[in-house]
Formats: sequence, structure tokens, C-alpha cells
Amino acid sequence: MRMKTVDNQRQTLSTAEVARLAGVHKDTLLRWLRSGLVREPRRDRRGWRYFSPAEADAVVGFAQSSIDAEEPEGPVVVAQDGGSTPYLGKLSTIDWDFTGAKTSYLTHGIHPYPAKFIPQIPNALIQELSSVGDTIGDIFCGSGTTLVEALTLKRHVVGIDANPLACLISKAKTGGCSEADYEDLLALVQRARALGNSLLPSSNEGSLFPSLKFSSKEWRPTFDRLDFWFELHVIEELAEALAWCRNLTSEVARDLALAAFSSIVVAVSKQDSDTRYVRREKNIPPGEVLRRFARALELVARAATEFSDVVEPRFNCQLIEADLLDAPEIPQLDLVVCSPPYPNAYSYHLYHMTRMVWLGMDQPRFKKQEIGSHRKYSSKGKNGATAETFKTEFSKILAWLATKLRYGGYACFIIGDSTLKGQRVNNADLINQSGQAAGFHEVMRIDRTMQATKKAFNPAIGKIKTENILILENRGEVA
Repeated sequence: MRMKTVDNQRQTLSTAEVARLAGVHKDTLLRWLRSGLVREPRRDRRGWRYFSPAEADAVVGFAQSSIDAEEPEGPVVVAQDGGSTPYLGKLSTIDWDFTGAKTSYLTHGIHPYPAKFIPQIPNALIQELSSVGDTIGDIFCGSGTTLVEALTLKRHVVGIDANPLACLISKAKTGGCSEADYEDLLALVQRARALGNSLLPSSNEGSLFPSLKFSSKEWRPTFDRLDFWFELHVIEELAEALAWCRNLTSEVARDLALAAFSSIVVAVSKQDSDTRYVRREKNIPPGEVLRRFARALELVARAATEFSDVVEPRFNCQLIEADLLDAPEIPQLDLVVCSPPYPNAYSYHLYHMTRMVWLGMDQPRFKKQEIGSHRKYSSKGKNGATAETFKTEFSKILAWLATKLRYGGYACFIIGDSTLKGQRVNNADLINQSGQAAGFHEVMRIDRTMQATKKAFNPAIGKIKTENILILENRGEVA
């Protein structure tokens, strides 16, 4: 294909314009940018990319020499490979370690969420095992990584999680942002920044803790240990920011603002970190909460606007807050891609407790529903969870999933081993065994090396360096 030349009289070009010049689909160019194959350009005030003529020329040059540019759009068709083993596209040729890949593009980086998997994994699985217009499911959607990737790849998507915080984050990541919402959020950014700066000690005649006269006391949680986890001035600033978020009239803007609010709660609390539940003093100065909120909200607004620029509105995301053991009602799925909880790895109900308290979420209910929590598996009592507990729960989940995933559809589970009662447990084996009784058959298992900085678990389960991508096919044949 002959490429168009760049008009060097133009000052800047959009992503779509550069893609046309390069003779590729915009999605192809975005994939190159996300994987680092071409250099990221600068962004405007809304977070949209804009290319200089020289940057556009570089993309055109890369397209001319790239084999990828000659590939047809859409996934490789899944077909039989002459025997009983399905041919699963290019999955066996992919470097699943994705060393050095960018993982915080679009809305992926708007909220911390420990133990999430990198977006390149669901992206590759969705491209190879589904087609445009299919419905993808993530039955442990967490912070929405699969949901974001499915929408960018022109699929519908269904996300399920028992964690109300996970559902809020996923809604914010996948809801986009209109021009009007963006302007409302930027106005809130400016309001938070101005008030935060006015509370600096230099703005209050040298007083370290100025008298704060906020009008949002009704938004303070009724939590008897609130002052154990937060300084008084931090409580007042959080309550003020939360009031602003709740008063936004647009549901989309409100979800984005609440996600930004939630993203800073642990950082301004006395909880050590998202992965360490110990108390320590952080000496948060007056105004810092509002300044952090302003930065977080600005990041969220720009990321959501960029997401809107990429995703076509005809593809929808349905989020369901539900316990999988209750067999929730969902649409039929063509493919499932998820990263289930590792037993004994993490207690989301505990480490997200302060966030859930501030957001008025039912943390005790989620504590009872959470699958795989460290607290449940580390219990030394007779009711402590075991490997058999995990297997039994997954047998019930996969029996339900067999009725929701189309015949011949694939369910992909990204999971590593756990240490339970001092013994190493292969969780992929447990899931595979659980699926056999429901008519699932293992068709591929891929080992990958995890990047040390991409997942964080409780030290009790040991240092996990590898994980499996387990692919099961729904054949409707009970073993």
C-alpha cells in the first residue's frame, strides 16, 4: 500500500489523521503506541494525543516497514487443527512475559488495585479467541482491566465482582467522559487546588494546623475508629471533597470523581500502604488532601476523555455487583478472561476497608463473600479454608459458567500457585479439576514470568515469580 505524505505545513495531527496517513486502522496505531513500538506524542489539555509532522513521518515510516501493518484487522479465526486439539490462533507464539510493556495507558492507571494483571494479557487473548461484536466476560473483574481492553477491541463486555469498590472503579474506567463532564470535573479540580493551597501554613500566619471551617460534616463516616486511621484535618478535607463528588449531577462525572477520591484515601490515612495493613504516622500537612484530590481528579478526567476518544459508543459494558456463588443472571458470553483471586494471597475487604467506609459501602457483607482472602485461609481454626475449599467453590462457579458461556467458548484463567498450610498448591490444577465435572476441558496452559513490580501479595504465600494462563473449552461434556 502506498502511504500518504505528511503535510509539513500543518502544526499538529490527530491519532486518526496519522493512522490514515500510515494506511492503518486507528486501533493498529494505538496498539503500536501502547506496546512502545512507536514513540508517544504529546497530549493536549484533554489528554488527547497530537503529533508533530516529524512524529507523523516516523509513524508512516514504521508502517511501511512493519509486517503488522499488512495484517488484516480482527482476530485470527479459531479452527480445528486436524485433530482433537483446537488451534488457538497465535497464542503459542506470543511472548507472554511482556517485559517492559506500558501498563497504565488509557484508564488503567487511575486507581491503585493490588494484584491486578497487566492489560496486554487480556488484550492478546481477546484478539485471538473472539471476534468484533462478541461479548466478553470477566467474572472476577476487579479494577476492570479486561473490561477496558475488550471495549477498545470492539467487543461488548460483562464484568462481575462482589466487591462494590471494584465495581465503582470499573464503572469509572469504562464510562468515558463527555465534554460537559470534563469541564465540570476540571472546575472541581480548580476548586480543590485553590482551597488546598489556601490551607498551607504560609497562608495561615504560620499556624501548623489552621482552624478549618468546612460545611460537610454530614459526609463524615459513622465509624468509631475514624480518628485512629485519620488526622482530624484529614477527615475534614476528605469530607469536603466527598461532598463535592456526591453533589455532581452527572452520574458519569460522579463516578469519576468518587474513583479519584477513593484513589487517595489510603495514601492520606495512617494505613501504611495498599498492601500493608499496619498503622504509621505520615504527617499529612493541612491542604495536602485537597491538593492530592485535585491531582488525582485531573488524571482521571483526562484518562476518561482519552478513553472516550478510543472506544466506540456502540459497544457496551455491563457491570454486576454479585457473589458468583449465588449464580447471578448475566447475558450469554462468547469468551471469558479473568484473573481469579489466589487463595491466601490478599484480603481486599481489609486493605480497602477505609475506602469502603468513606464511600458508604457494605464492607462486612463483602468480607463474608470474598473468595480467596488471606484471613480466611490463614485461620488456624477448624473452619479455616483449605485447598478443598477453593476447589469446591470453583466447582460451583464453573457449573454456573457452563450455562452462561456458549458451547465451544473458551474460559481463560490467569493464576499462579499459593502456599496453604505450608504446602505449595497449583491453583490452575484445582480450577481445571473443578471444571471437568461441568464439561470444561483444558486445551492449553501457558507459563509466564511475572514482572516483580506488577503484582503484590501477602508475604505468607511466598514470592510468586510465575503464573499460568489456563484455557478451558466449554464442550458441554461432563467428565
